[in-house]
Amino acid sequence: MAEMNAAQLLELVNSRRIGDGDERVRAITARIVGDLFRTIDEFDVKPDEFWAATKWLTRLGQADMIGLITAGLGFDRLLDIREDEADLAASRALGTPRAIEGPLYVPGAPLHQHEVRLDDGNEGKGAPFVMEGRVLDTEVPNAVVDVWHCNEFGRYSHFDPSQSAYNLRRRIQADELGRYRFRSFLPPGYAIPPDSPVSELFTLLGRHGNRPAHIHFLVSGQGKRALTTQVNIPGDTYLDDDFAFATRDGLVVELQQVSDVAGYASLGITAPFSRVQFDFRLQDAENEREAHAASRYDTAPA
Repeated sequence: MAEMNAAQLLELVNSRRIGDGDERVRAITARIVGDLFRTIDEFDVKPDEFWAATKWLTRLGQADMIGLITAGLGFDRLLDIREDEADLAASRALGTPRAIEGPLYVPGAPLHQHEVRLDDGNEGKGAPFVMEGRVLDTEVPNAVVDVWHCNEFGRYSHFDPSQSAYNLRRRIQADELGRYRFRSFLPPGYAIPPDSPVSELFTLLGRHGNRPAHIHFLVSGQGKRALTTQVNIPGDTYLDDDFAFATRDGLVVELQQVSDVAGYASLGITAPFSRVQFDFRLQDAENEREAHAASRYDTAPA
């Protein structure tokens, strides 16, 4: 083969094929490869730097931290921004703001009717609070509210072997009026794991890896568009400086101090507590895929 320059090599990489393949995949790959070729050229990337980057990517995958880096570099929020813009362009009625799923959702949490103690087995680990409200269009009877948050150390069950299965993870089937409620403790914020591929990159970028206190939700039912979102606890230091860029207007909740415990005995409430009242508003689904309640990883094409 004759000698070639970088432009000729790029043309060969992006044009050679033995079959039709997929036109969209070819076009996107060509853009990515072309941008990387130009990056290597513009920044005079040396072979040792290139292979160090590939080694880092290998370790990132082995550590199962792809979801952390996509959040930290803004890709997860970008996808939500684009979905919001598409809804506005299509004049779709807007519901509760979507927010990133993150990499720590686990399907199949125990299902309870109307209410649950999310903190069962975690007694004394934080100030008790109750979150309650409705799932609405006008109302969405028997909707399912899938909820999960970290423990007092900022760690999530399933990914933290010290916790029991589905600790601080439950699904709640709302009643015929769309009402749900649960008791838990206010979770803390947390940081990306130290001494990890993600922390290595963030150190080089001069960025922190902290998230404000939050609670995750996947809400669905009655042919509505499944909603992936999270609410933030007010007063957190990183509320306006979330490394994952996930804080949104309308998702910072208000904590109310409640002294009248009447009606909360079924949740074991016997003393004044904090309460969050929050309604989820769902959009109409345009197809079955939009209504399917599952992790974004699971709904992605194979």
